[in-house]
Amino acid sequence: MRVRRAILVAVAIALSLGAIGSANARKDIHDERSLYRNIVVYEDEGLRCMVFNKRFRTNIRQTCQKIGDPDNLVFNFTKMIAAALYVTPAPKDILVIGLGGGTLTSAFAKLLPDAEIDAVEVDKAVINVADKFFGVRNNERVHIHESDGRAFVKRALGKRSYDLVVLDAYDEDYIPEHMLTREFLSEVRRVMKPGGVLAANTFTNSNLYDHESVTYEAVFGSFFNLRTNNRVIIAKLDGLLSEAEIARNAANYEDAFRTLGTGMDFLLPLFSTKPDWKRDARLLTDQYSPSNLLNNR
Repeated sequence: MRVRRAILVAVAIALSLGAIGSANARKDIHDERSLYRNIVVYEDEGLRCMVFNKRFRTNIRQTCQKIGDPDNLVFNFTKMIAAALYVTPAPKDILVIGLGGGTLTSAFAKLLPDAEIDAVEVDKAVINVADKFFGVRNNERVHIHESDGRAFVKRALGKRSYDLVVLDAYDEDYIPEHMLTREFLSEVRRVMKPGGVLAANTFTNSNLYDHESVTYEAVFGSFFNLRTNNRVIIAKLDGLLSEAEIARNAANYEDAFRTLGTGMDFLLPLFSTKPDWKRDARLLTDQYSPSNLLNNR
């Protein structure tokens, strides 16, 4: 029974971020062990992907890029995070926590030529892989920082503030436990400018779902809840926009989003503010954040 449950959990996680294709069909082009994980880059079926490997665990694709069309957003969750621009259409200062292959960092840099982007990644090896295999590197507008996401936010308090904050930090299993809590989200709120927007990538199928939802709600109030195979939370500090405002912003971005492989028809129907979680679930805090237990039981 325990083995069967472990397999089901692995399959659910794989569906959330996208499991790899046939290991026999793929071509591995890079394989290394970093301080934190095994990192593999492979090509298969027109995609170049990065995976973090762990024994007895279905491999999860952290990043995939279409060969010959690197601007195309392969995963639904990246499209949904990009939809944060429907809520904050012209952010000047952006923070992305969790680099991976830099898909989101590259998309924002292309869509927003006047924005400055701080991208934070704890693993130096991931930064190097993003540079070598996915073309993401420091320049005059994109600043890649080797740091734990929470430590970076703490250092930014009172010194740096952002119009848009993206939370997309994952290890082999899920979001690191210390970046799930009310205390962390409160720190994130404090580095956001007035009217700033948060976009956070989480799982749809997780025993943490209710706990995460009430924790985000406690810190940010009502939020947009976009769900496909993943769930993206989009919150705004000074209150959510109306459907008409979101649709107007979406229309202004339609041509640009088409170059990313998405658009209004897919994204607008996903915007919902209806709670679909247990409102009496316990908040995740620095004292109570048993993410491994809750996510895998």
